[in-house]
Amino acid sequence: MAEPIPQHSTKHSRLDDAQGLAFGSFMAAIGMTILTHLGFVTGQTAGLAVLIAYATGWQFGWVFFAVNLPFYWFGYKRLGLAFTLKSFVAVGALSGLMLFMPDWVRFESLNPIAGAVMFGLITGAALLALFRHGASLGGVGILALYLQDRTGFRAGYTQLIFDIVLFAVALTLRDPQTVAMSALGAVVLNLVIAINHRRDRYVAG
Repeated sequence: MAEPIPQHSTKHSRLDDAQGLAFGSFMAAIGMTILTHLGFVTGQTAGLAVLIAYATGWQFGWVFFAVNLPFYWFGYKRLGLAFTLKSFVAVGALSGLMLFMPDWVRFESLNPIAGAVMFGLITGAALLALFRHGASLGGVGILALYLQDRTGFRAGYTQLIFDIVLFAVALTLRDPQTVAMSALGAVVLNLVIAINHRRDRYVAG
């Protein structure tokens, strides 16, 4: 029998939020280090930033920070000031960490399949932490929610279309096997979120 949902909730303190954002940003940086080490791609805004970084040689951290800038307005309109500020902090932290992480973490040998699964699990855990503390890593998901509110077009469809286009473009920069391994990582990541991110299982806001 399922456990009853507690009737009273406890809000996260500022210290709780700070450690949650720090944990999520750092774990996401580890996940992205694995991804970029293997030359993989992923979906959403991070995937767009990865493709731009691969195509131009620019550092991922700077590109990721820049591509997220237009989305904060949508975040403010749809989810409020607190969410937008926390997301800005998380994106900034991840962007900054990614300027140094490749020098801090190096892999002598990393199996692509294992790496794809590791990326999905680690980044999924990072996003769960950020979601629980009222933040995200910005991007297409926010725009998708905004468009859903304004037009009724389902947010999930917007994200799916974006990712399909993104992976199609990736085939022009990466070989099909690399893109297929990248898709495995994206599937694992989305399964982690889909299975674990349920508001009725948490008691803290």
